[in-house]
Amino acid sequence: MTNNVKTIKVKASGEYEVIIGSGIIIKAGQLIKEVLPACKIALITDDTVDALYSATVEKSLSENGFSVVKYVFPHGEQSKNVNTYASILNFLAKNQLTRTDAIVALGGGVVGDMAGFASATYLRGIKYVQIPTTLLAQIDSSVGGKTAIDLEEGKNLVGAFCQPALVICDTDALKTLYKDIFYDGMGESAKYALLDQNIFDLLSGEYCLNDLVYLCVDYKRKVVEKDEFESGERRLLNLGHTPAHGIERLSNYTIPHGKAVAMGLDIIVKSSLKHGFIKKEEYDKIYLVIRKCVPENICPYTIEQICEASKTDKKRSGNSITLITVHGVGKCLPTKISVSDMAEYLR
Repeated sequence: MTNNVKTIKVKASGEYEVIIGSGIIIKAGQLIKEVLPACKIALITDDTVDALYSATVEKSLSENGFSVVKYVFPHGEQSKNVNTYASILNFLAKNQLTRTDAIVALGGGVVGDMAGFASATYLRGIKYVQIPTTLLAQIDSSVGGKTAIDLEEGKNLVGAFCQPALVICDTDALKTLYKDIFYDGMGESAKYALLDQNIFDLLSGEYCLNDLVYLCVDYKRKVVEKDEFESGERRLLNLGHTPAHGIERLSNYTIPHGKAVAMGLDIIVKSSLKHGFIKKEEYDKIYLVIRKCVPENICPYTIEQICEASKTDKKRSGNSITLITVHGVGKCLPTKISVSDMAEYLR
């Protein structure tokens, strides 16, 4: 392994490492062998990532004593549904995976969610490894154990907490991303920048992706270790997400998650300025970082449309919903408001 490789240890209900570096995907089998015994592995990926990395990962797994079966589904949020989930479960059963076998998720956030939820529920739980290949998945969705699928009524409404056995983040994979997919990850980076001063300072200047991935993962590690099951501090990671989920749903998921989060951040930060939580000078600095992360990202929907589409958000409790408001960089707080007042509050 090269000197640029960094390791973060996450101590949640399951303890595991997040390994970050360039060119490490070819060592996937070697790294996985350190946490899993030789077994059958179901490699789950989508049709885009399959063409780029499956052969490399399969070769490395086979050379390190694992037998591999592969499941490929169409890329995109539209596949994150009950039908794909059921198809994966049937695939695992037909290939006779047992409780001592494992799943490897190779791809972006949709792949990680689908594979993770299957891991949490097949045979009441088998181990899985995350190999995230997008910026969004590397800095956020692959770490922390949240897995979910979408329903027609909303995003991530069915899921489970399931910590991976290992996360392998090869930052070289980010070089193959289309610009829009890269900006998708940068939208989530902007969220982390508002939560953490170090990340805000990094994104305000010149930076390398290895450092960005490391800081975001390390911030999330701290939060997950304090509040694994989202009963307290972990709710801060939902900053911008309530309006973002409404935007995604309105667009029929043609607006990807990270770009929707950046739109959601715009809404929340403007609202925080309106309510006097931040001053105009700080708002201007925050706005510049959001725009640096995701330029020219104009929301096509009204606040009323977004709030109506957000009524099924999983952060709703009865007739109230919790928004994360911005009181300064590194000073974000949960704020409970009435669902009926949300549009007026955010307008």
